[in-house]
Amino acid sequence: MQAVTDFWRVVSFTIRNKIRSKAYAVTLIVMAIAISIVINLPFVFSLIQTDETDTFGMIRDGGGVAEGLRDILAAQEGSGAALLVYDDRGSAEANEAFLREKLREGEIAGYLVITGQDEAGFPTLQYKSEDAMDFGKMGALQSGLQMLKFGRVSAELGLTERQLALLNSPVNISKVQISLSGEGAKSEMEIAISSVLAFSLVILLFIAIMMTGQMIAAEITMEKSSRIMEILITSVKPLTQMFGKITGVCIVGLSQIAALFAAAAVNFVLPHNREAFGRLGIDLSLVDPMLIVYAVLFYLAGYLLYATLFAAVGSMVSRTEELGQAVMPLTFLSMIGYFLAIFGMQNPDSRLIEAASFIPFFSPFLMMLRMGVTEPPAWEAGLAIGILLASIAVFGWLSAKIYRTGVLMYGKRPTFRELRKAMKAYNI
Repeated sequence: MQAVTDFWRVVSFTIRNKIRSKAYAVTLIVMAIAISIVINLPFVFSLIQTDETDTFGMIRDGGGVAEGLRDILAAQEGSGAALLVYDDRGSAEANEAFLREKLREGEIAGYLVITGQDEAGFPTLQYKSEDAMDFGKMGALQSGLQMLKFGRVSAELGLTERQLALLNSPVNISKVQISLSGEGAKSEMEIAISSVLAFSLVILLFIAIMMTGQMIAAEITMEKSSRIMEILITSVKPLTQMFGKITGVCIVGLSQIAALFAAAAVNFVLPHNREAFGRLGIDLSLVDPMLIVYAVLFYLAGYLLYATLFAAVGSMVSRTEELGQAVMPLTFLSMIGYFLAIFGMQNPDSRLIEAASFIPFFSPFLMMLRMGVTEPPAWEAGLAIGILLASIAVFGWLSAKIYRTGVLMYGKRPTFRELRKAMKAYNI
């Protein structure tokens, strides 16, 4: 009973200490602002995009290219481009001077000049404007010219209007992700939403492991270097301290995630964001609830695995200056899992990703990725969770032994041989 009381006392002290710190508030505010900015990006982009039509100029030519391009742009709804056709001024120099004057007056945004002919006999053109980054405007003009060329070549071949319509009709293809286990299928939108969610959860897990793991190790090392640990172990058992700190930091981390999800939910329900996401065809109700359940399981399991190891490493370090080097192997392990997940987005069914998703240090990242992007059998997810839980038990037991010994050892960081000797000496 006393051990349980001490455990919750440590948990409560850890939670109060972390929540009251400035770092907690600053981190929460910065991340909430970042999430708000990302969610509002579609609305911001919609403000940047304008429905105004850009007007261009071109001198009337003998081949009818200017008139043909003008008619095509006028017939295209939402092309954002229109063409003004001017009469010939008598010479190339006079035409150039005239078009430059129209550009200077602001009547046109740029103009087209015929420079020659290609192999098919269609004119080659040059687009001129003051803006060096007019690639979007050039694209509208190029698309119109391509349609004009296609129409002329088709006419030379004697194609009927019906044949032209059939050639111009788009090919419709949609994607559906099927499950060979017969557990249903995902539409193209469901695949996109699940992939984005899985990608976001992988990033969130990596940040949580790095921040909370470093936090646990740093706090233990600080208590040890300041000799506060000698006072603590006389009132609370070392193992109670370790698991109390891990639980407390976990609750703090979950509170941060809950606050960030609340911030995201508030931004999602704003009227302008609902309209923006509606125009993009994004329906968040398509998120699979089981994906959220697995995300919570893998987050908690991944956190516990790394947290126990960070606590063990922190207990072996006597000076905070040595902590970065001591936790480097754990940092590398988490980074390997993270980068495997990031690069595995393109090929989640590769043998490497599938095999690594059962390795406990990587499974929180990779199995989460596979469940969001692909449709792995349920037994694979269950096996990954089982291996992860067994690893937590094994490494938790080992970390507990290291912690009980490490907090009593000062000076240089002990080797594993020295730890074993100390464990035997302390009958651990």
